[in-house]
Order: sequence, then C-alpha cells, then structure tokens
Amino acid sequence: MTNTVPTDVRVGHIHLKVSDLDRAIAFYSGVLGFGVTQRSGDQAAFLAAGDYHHHIGLNTWHSKGSGPAPVNAAGLYHVAFVFPDSASLGAALQRVLESGVTLDGAADHGVSEAVYFRDPDGNGIELYRDRDAKDWPRDADGSLRMVNARLDIDALLAEAD
Repeated sequence: MTNTVPTDVRVGHIHLKVSDLDRAIAFYSGVLGFGVTQRSGDQAAFLAAGDYHHHIGLNTWHSKGSGPAPVNAAGLYHVAFVFPDSASLGAALQRVLESGVTLDGAADHGVSEAVYFRDPDGNGIELYRDRDAKDWPRDADGSLRMVNARLDIDALLAEAD
C-alpha cells in the first residue's frame, strides 16, 4: 500500500458557509460568472462553470445572518479558481474591480498569475492562470523556483476578452 494519491486526483467542488444566500449568489454568479444549477430555498445553492453539476456549494445551514469568521480563526485560507488563459482571467478581474471589490493582493508567481480578494462573507478568493509548465522558473538542478513578484494588473486587464 502506498501513501500517495494518484496523480489524476482533483478537487471536485467546494462548499462555503455564507450568511446571506442571495448576496452570495449575486457575487458568485453576477460577478464571478458561475451559473446557478440548483437552489434549495434560502438554505443552499449550487453553481458551476458550464454544465457540471456544481463547482461551488453555498449554504446557510449554520451561518445564516452571521458575520464573517474571525481572521485569526482556523479555517479555509482561500479557494482558488483556475482560468484557462490571460484573456479570461483579465475579464474576470475586470468584473471583480467593476463590482467595487478591493483586491487584497496580486502576484506573479512565475508558474502562475494570481489576484486575491474576499467574497462578501470574508472568504478568501484567488483567481489565477497557470503558465505552461515549460515556462516555469527552475533552479540549475531543475527544481521548481516559484517567486512572489509584482503582477502587472494593467497588462492583465488589457488581455481581457
């Protein structure tokens, strides 16, 4: 028996506790662009990119009307959504900024370009795109060398489709 997961394992979906379902749907659907695939009254909704059953579950089962979790509490740091290219990432970033969301940060990691912000309930969100693996920065011995450089947001927005 081995202690490693298969290389084709993937994250299928996330479920987030939210305090206001309609507000969360407006953000994840109206701003980020995920489609609502199912809704269960004011308790839960499921959203997806394309025709998948759901990538995001939103629920108020234990959180309706609550405020955000304390910043220094254990829990999810952020969820990351991978975009296929700079154009689609730039378009998503443009919608985020136009909605009035303030960015927490933006970085060029060498392997990827990423922007960070919070949803209306304070959940951390990362939108990013991976560079082609052949372009990833590597040390002389071939090991991966990720960086934390400034991301040119204007250039990314110029790529928006």
